[in-house]
Amino acid sequence: MDRIVEEELALCRKVLEALAASPRRGRGSEGEIEAELGRLREQLLSGIGDEDRAALTAEINRQSALLDQLRTSSAAPRIGRASPYFGHMRLREGERSWDVCLGKASFLEGGVNVVDWRNAPISKIFYRYRQGEEFEEEIAGRLRLGDVDARRMVTIRDGQLRRIEAPEGVYVGSSDSASQWSRHEIAPPRLATVQGAKLREGALAGSRALGGGGNTRVDKHLPDIAGLIDPAQFEIIARPSSGLVVIRGTAGSGKTTVALHRIAFLAYEDPSFDSSRSLVLVFSRALRNYVAHVLPALGVHEVRVLTFAEWASALRRSHLPMLPAELRDDAPAVVQRLKQHPLMLSVLARHVANHPGAKDERQVIDDWGSALTNQKLLEEVLLPPGAFSAVEIGRACDWARARHAEILAWLDGDKESDAAIDSEDEPLLLRAYQLRMGGLHGKRGRPLRYRHVAIDEVQDFTPLEVRVLLDCLDQRRSMTLAGDTQQHILKDAGFTSWSDFFAHLGLEGAEVETLRVSYRSTREIVSFAQGVLGPLREDDEMPMTTRGGPPVELFRFTDDGACVAFLAEALISLARSEPNASVALLTPNEGISRVYERALQAAEVPKVHRVVDQQYSFAPGIEITEVEQVKGLEFDYVVVVEASARHYPDTPAARRLLHVAATRAIHQLWLTASATPSPLVGETPVHG
Repeated sequence: MDRIVEEELALCRKVLEALAASPRRGRGSEGEIEAELGRLREQLLSGIGDEDRAALTAEINRQSALLDQLRTSSAAPRIGRASPYFGHMRLREGERSWDVCLGKASFLEGGVNVVDWRNAPISKIFYRYRQGEEFEEEIAGRLRLGDVDARRMVTIRDGQLRRIEAPEGVYVGSSDSASQWSRHEIAPPRLATVQGAKLREGALAGSRALGGGGNTRVDKHLPDIAGLIDPAQFEIIARPSSGLVVIRGTAGSGKTTVALHRIAFLAYEDPSFDSSRSLVLVFSRALRNYVAHVLPALGVHEVRVLTFAEWASALRRSHLPMLPAELRDDAPAVVQRLKQHPLMLSVLARHVANHPGAKDERQVIDDWGSALTNQKLLEEVLLPPGAFSAVEIGRACDWARARHAEILAWLDGDKESDAAIDSEDEPLLLRAYQLRMGGLHGKRGRPLRYRHVAIDEVQDFTPLEVRVLLDCLDQRRSMTLAGDTQQHILKDAGFTSWSDFFAHLGLEGAEVETLRVSYRSTREIVSFAQGVLGPLREDDEMPMTTRGGPPVELFRFTDDGACVAFLAEALISLARSEPNASVALLTPNEGISRVYERALQAAEVPKVHRVVDQQYSFAPGIEITEVEQVKGLEFDYVVVVEASARHYPDTPAARRLLHVAATRAIHQLWLTASATPSPLVGETPVHG
């Protein structure tokens, strides 16, 4: 048996035995450590030599650090025998070495050192340094110098060591025998290149089969991956709690994971973060459902995860209950675009400043309606930058006047009026309320002041929406923004660049942290997705990737029927070989989604589910939906249906949309087309 496997098995047994022998199960004995510190201090005062004095001083410092960690984590969840830790490092200072394990709670008994991963004094060594590197960190008020002799990730399930990931390789235990282990090579991160996605001589054959991804999970929600956090991610997670943290990164780089783990880290240091005064806002219900279980898994239970629409609607109803509850969805595109434009921040501010009035709800509604119908003001603000033409502004004002008249009739008692507001109106109303009334309020009329707000997929939020949230923070102004302009698919939101976004918010000069390693997708998928972006890539530096896979392939057919027959055969085969796999069939529109749903079900493909209203199952099977519905999600395998020139022309919007579709895939990406293929697919291998 390999030495690394033997070492980890022995350590796992030691930890489990110590847990079984502990009367407190998961909370180390402070008394034992205090007694040991007393004994060591007595020895230090007994007139020993300089060499022994140095060794005793080092041991006192180590025991003091462990005691501090134990006391800090006294309120944390107790360690469990089923999976007591996920990381192991062996540290050496001079001639002395010791083992430290990282888990979700601390346990310091019986010669075992398991510390909570959020406990920065010791766990930061695990995240900041690799095996074989020298470390230099201040721990318990003392500069510590040493070497990381070993750094390994482990998977322990039901008290059994199942997997070891070390620089020397990945070791996987057999489910049939505890003594049978297999070793696999591990690929280091490497740069992807667009050229890597291009057609090579002899590459036409391809695999023509889905599958072979390997580690597919039954639960398709976002996993808790505290142990997989890399040094760059950890530095962002451990940033001070006050102020703004902005996380930019390519698809699959862990932006969402970092934002959520940052909340857990902050809540560990200050329990006030784990309350209803902290908030995670996401763009869609699907993404909310995808990430909502991560925080409880990290010991954070009171922080709410909501879509912005849910949050804004609830506050609008509580602050302006006299307005009709119903939302309309028939506003013309120009009206939607105007209401979401960044310059509406300036329009509202100028209107309120120029129109003194009573500080009441009726005046807020008047501010909102008047700003949207003041054609002169709108032209002054929107015409110079060329955001709208005078004709477009006139059309939007006409619509707003008609809708505002219906609202006024409703407020005057005409309940038969066809009154309703657009979903885009809710943040405008909240902003008008802030400007007129001085701020939003929470329960019992107290000012609404959040301890921390994290916004994911911020590129699809409008600056006005973010401004409303910024003005709901307490004096520490603690906020995390995570996003990727390359995945911006809502053109009406007006997001063009980080610098412009911050300028609209009055945050010029905000520092952006960039994550450059794409962990989700294979090298081939990342290369293809970057090629699709073309001139829209944020910079010339390509993302790094951690593994390779099969080539991205395009399959051409004469009609949808032939495509369905081909996919049905491949999907049935995949269901047999990998029953835990998740597959997304991503289509350009609902009509094509319905066609493929009916056809694949008629072909008796198992577990076919068409996603409507973002109701994902997050379970093995085949999800059919439109590309716009999968932002932030991931699937083992992705098939982009009808990747044709008609649906994906050479436009910025189509480039971003196809990029989003491609980067949902973890292991393998296929494209199909029954018409002329999109020019964005480049020299991707073509079949048919």
